[in-house]
Amino acid sequence: MSTTISADTRASATPGVRRLRSGIVLATLLTCQLMIVLDITVMNVALPRIRTDLNFSATGLSWVMNAYTLVFGGLLLLGGRAGDLFGRRTLFIAGTTLFTLASLAGGLAPSATWLLIARVLQGVGAAMAGPSTLALLTTTFSEPKARMRVLALFSGMSSAGFAIGLIVGGLLTEWLSWRSALFINVPFGLAVAVLALRYLPDAERQPARLDLPGAVTATTGVAALVYGFISAASNGWGNATTDIWLAVGAVLLATFLTIESRTAQPLLPLGLFADRNRAAAYANMFLGPMAGMSMFFFLTQYLQEVRGLSALATGFAFLPTALLMFTMIRLIPRLLPRFGPKPVTMAGTVSMAAGLVLLTQLTVDSDYFPLLFVAMLLMGCGIGLAFSPLNVIIMSSVSPREAGAAGGTLQTLQQTGASLGLAILVTIFGTASHNAGGSAQHALVSGITAAFGAAVGIAVLTFLVALTFRNPRPAD
Repeated sequence: MSTTISADTRASATPGVRRLRSGIVLATLLTCQLMIVLDITVMNVALPRIRTDLNFSATGLSWVMNAYTLVFGGLLLLGGRAGDLFGRRTLFIAGTTLFTLASLAGGLAPSATWLLIARVLQGVGAAMAGPSTLALLTTTFSEPKARMRVLALFSGMSSAGFAIGLIVGGLLTEWLSWRSALFINVPFGLAVAVLALRYLPDAERQPARLDLPGAVTATTGVAALVYGFISAASNGWGNATTDIWLAVGAVLLATFLTIESRTAQPLLPLGLFADRNRAAAYANMFLGPMAGMSMFFFLTQYLQEVRGLSALATGFAFLPTALLMFTMIRLIPRLLPRFGPKPVTMAGTVSMAAGLVLLTQLTVDSDYFPLLFVAMLLMGCGIGLAFSPLNVIIMSSVSPREAGAAGGTLQTLQQTGASLGLAILVTIFGTASHNAGGSAQHALVSGITAAFGAAVGIAVLTFLVALTFRNPRPAD
């Protein structure tokens, strides 16, 4: 792999040493990304035990997940621009260190409030390190084939991390404690920070000011929308609280776009959307997680509450999805040069939609084989093919000075799409469950299948956006 670590290093090091340094840099960045993504799902299967140990209320328990994802998603744009201005290596190390210390604090939490504060700090650290991770990959691995390979690996870590998190969370919760799901970040985080200090290159800093009004309106706008949809799930549509939060979110996001169009140094350079392929890739980076990532949330409930599986068995039930994701990621560097992003993305969205269609057929008595197994295979194949080309399209065509903003926008849309999508689908789930007759399990399954039906519609929309891609020539 070709790198741009430094001219002196390239001149003095042998090819073997350069390859070793490249491997260390790649492993360091990908490990950080895997930690960040794992923490979105690793706590899922541990929630019942956290509720018992720390006396969470039924509604308060959801904030163990939301405190992390909302802060992480809301601050990604700010983190991306801060890396461009203050140094990506510096922000990467600072973010990783904060994330690691917050993980340690969360594992030691004696109360619910302590844990939630730790999860917020984890989100801040992840938002600092995440965009710099992607920008450093893009600028360090500059040769086109190497860049395509590492971006495919990055996408694999981002996507498969959701499934791996459930497996790791199940193992740690069953064998040790829910606290170990946080403690495990500490040795890996320390190793990443030390290796980054020694091996990571640092791009040239760009003196400028941060767009703080844009950061505030973007973060609070997304949070208000998500809270509005969560309120709709419990209070119903037309409720005053629901309507107020949705309206506040819409106004704040409109204000954010107005600020970005007028400020000289925006968090979100609107010129990033000028390229047709990049704009479509950004759209699908928002829509794809809305459709695909909900599978993990709803199937975790189905497997534990309807089929009676343990936390460990539930985690391993997602193994086919993780394996297919990694398999597809390995194929992406071969498929993209040969076919281009359009047919690869279209194939992925079709596979994802087919898996979701199968999941709409779940019943109280559905067995793991063949329905769930085949659906998980299709989802793993679809997510692996649909998302990886988007990273390549977005990051391979931006200038180095905009790499942090482009990476922050990419991850913001991905996290925002996943959060908003889950909030919307949970609303549909709650309405369908409430209106269903029969036993509690029957009501739960009715809600889950209704949510998957809506996810099918989002997957179809993702496919329609993929149709708009302009496929480059194979030589490009």
